Amino acid sequence: MSAETTDFATALREAGLRVTQQRMVLLSILMEAADHPNADELLSRAREMDDSVSLATVYRTISTLEEAGLIRKLSLENEPARYELAQAAEHDHLVDIDSGEVIELASAEINRLRAELAARLGYEIVSQHTLIRARKTRDRQPG
Repeated sequence: MSAETTDFATALREAGLRVTQQRMVLLSILMEAADHPNADELLSRAREMDDSVSLATVYRTISTLEEAGLIRKLSLENEPARYELAQAAEHDHLVDIDSGEVIELASAEINRLRAELAARLGYEIVSQHTLIRARKTRDRQPG
């Protein structure tokens, strides 16, 4: 059993969930994903590992994992929801409106500024998510 598999099993148990093959498969897929797969993409990838997985199983499993805080649902306008592992470090997402590509934007400086602004108003940030819809500029100059 790999360290990653052990970590997933531990995370499931700590969330009060049984360790099942389907949960382990979906967590593993999300860990390896360079993109943010939707439910259909998760099903396709899961079937490569276990051809008995159904779409209903994928939806039940992602719902359970999301409720437990192990994965995060990204709701994008006019598109199927996408999923990623819940991470300790908050980050934003940029969506290329022409290609649909979802790009993670991680910035300690932006997170620090958000926390400072919230603190000035007497708040502590519990969670945040910013979705930036953008289009590549055609005349981008090397900088």
